Amino acid sequence: MSEREKLREGLEALRAEIKNLKGTDDAGKQRLEELAERVEKQLAETGEKNEHQNLIKELEEEIMRFEVAHPRLTAIINDLMVTLSNMGI
Repeated sequence: MSEREKLREGLEALRAEIKNLKGTDDAGKQRLEELAERVEKQLAETGEKNEHQNLIKELEEEIMRFEVAHPRLTAIINDLMVTLSNMGI
């Protein structure tokens, strides 16, 4: 499976997990949706290195926010980070 396919699968898993989130405010869900959209955008184009670093930083921040209450969600986000890293992003 290619890195792009892994990224697509990870995005599907992330969106499914976002739909199932309980005990999370709407702002948190919105942040995650926006983050998923930005990762999806990475599939379509290659941006500036600084933009990639910002995306990785935001993924790391979401992991810290959700790791205790939503371990499955953080595992998915971590997998996305690894895949992006493997793609050189």
